[in-house]
Amino acid sequence: MTFTRGVRIGVDVGSVRIGLAKCDPDGILATPLPAIRRGEGDLAAIARLVDEYQAREVIVGLPLALDGEARLAAASVTEFATGLASAVSVPVRLVDERLSTVAAQRRLHSAGRDTRSSRSAIDSAAATLIVQSAVDFEKSTGKRPGRMVVNP
Repeated sequence: MTFTRGVRIGVDVGSVRIGLAKCDPDGILATPLPAIRRGEGDLAAIARLVDEYQAREVIVGLPLALDGEARLAAASVTEFATGLASAVSVPVRLVDERLSTVAAQRRLHSAGRDTRSSRSAIDSAAATLIVQSAVDFEKSTGKRPGRMVVNP
């Protein structure tokens, strides 16, 4: 299997905000999109982005523990991704996103950004890392990243 062209939307689900990003159709560069508040209307907002960018897939970061186990945060994200799969017309995949937020914080801090005033930027930077790593994985292995979310 080779890389399938098309825009992907990256999603970093937090308890307060949802970081968003997209990659170009060739998977060369992922860029952040404005984060949105988690809660009423969040699934519809992501569905609008999928339509606007004609995305072929949504990549949701799954926050596994360092030992690879799925704990409470992972269960919450899996539930969110299942709802998202019902709200969009494209596949939704869960991919391991261990330490993506930490990496995003470090990158913004090294660029001179304050963590406290940059929380939504951190969330979207984490989504950028999630979608870029998923695309890079697919390009290098020829395999789809993570696992498909199946509607109940």
